[in-house]
Amino acid sequence: MTHQLKFHWFLPTNGGDGRHVVGGGHGVTSFTGERPNSVAYLGQIARSAEQLGFEAALTPTGAWCEDAWVSTAMLSSLSERLKFLVAFRPGLTSPFLAAQMAGTFQNLSGGRLLLNVVTGGESHEQRMYGDHLDKDARYERCDEFLHLVRALWAGESVTHEGEHYRLDDAVLAQIPDPLPEIYFGGSSAAAGRVAARHVDVYLTWGEPPAAVREKIEWVSKLAADEGRQLRFGIRLHSIARDTSEAAWAEADRLLAGIDDDQIAQVQAGLRRSESVGQARMLELNGGSRDSLEIHPNLWAGVGLVRGGAGTAMVGSFTEIADLVEQYVEVGISEFVMSGYPHLEESYWFGEGVLPELARRGLWSHPAPAARSVAAVPFGGRQVVS
Repeated sequence: MTHQLKFHWFLPTNGGDGRHVVGGGHGVTSFTGERPNSVAYLGQIARSAEQLGFEAALTPTGAWCEDAWVSTAMLSSLSERLKFLVAFRPGLTSPFLAAQMAGTFQNLSGGRLLLNVVTGGESHEQRMYGDHLDKDARYERCDEFLHLVRALWAGESVTHEGEHYRLDDAVLAQIPDPLPEIYFGGSSAAAGRVAARHVDVYLTWGEPPAAVREKIEWVSKLAADEGRQLRFGIRLHSIARDTSEAAWAEADRLLAGIDDDQIAQVQAGLRRSESVGQARMLELNGGSRDSLEIHPNLWAGVGLVRGGAGTAMVGSFTEIADLVEQYVEVGISEFVMSGYPHLEESYWFGEGVLPELARRGLWSHPAPAARSVAAVPFGGRQVVS
């Protein structure tokens, strides 16, 4: 199954990067890293991710980070193969404009756009953008939005009058080629319905494998009822080292750099979240520094001060590869990874874990193998890999 597993990295436009956990996000006060966002630094991360064999880089969306469309458009020319998993909120962009932007991005980047649809779980943050719908209405609007975008991408002339959108004779001049795959996450009943109808890849945050299995079975049943099959991905951080001891020492260092006041502040803000997935993340860490290894080699310390993805795979390259296999066994085929700092941690994972997975036949580098021609005696030619 060599070619089935895909690994993606992360561009830290949400407060910058650093040697400690950059906290906040998801509607709470953010704490910035010592490496501010810049095209030069984010470009370093993108180029490294590409060289190491990551398929794409996720760029987040929200009031606490740089705009994902603009950021990735600026970075796309700094890489050649890396795709960009652009997170965006459907309620803030019209369906026609989003479909058109996707076509432009695909045309100018050489087909390197993936879309991460984020419905929005925090009403107070949505109101900053002028969006005053409640959570259930946001999912209804997302359902309508994705229906229209799919119709436009199919080349249809769309005239539509619905609950949230009205389009008259809408026809795209340029259909994206290839069509961007749609990634989507959400743990509520409303999210499950939208995923089943529209998305290509359902994403979950990093819960223990047994909980991930339950979620995959739930969404798979909903999708089957719609006559569809989905792929499944997981969003995790990574602390990978040559030895287990070195990895856990790094986790301990990150935890020591988290201030108790910061934990209290972020946890209080995250408890106000409307997101079911965020509530599940909070349950994993319990707001406490104690008992953070919630499954062998799965650590919930990041979620003490960071909204959204709050767990990390921690261990030796072999141990993390073993945990990856556990997730594969329950149905995961894509992994969206990150780590602190994102530049250095991409190398720990990319040069340690990915080769181990390649040895197990679970992954292969997506770039063509480098080949050269070496001179041999008497004018012969020899191809050397």
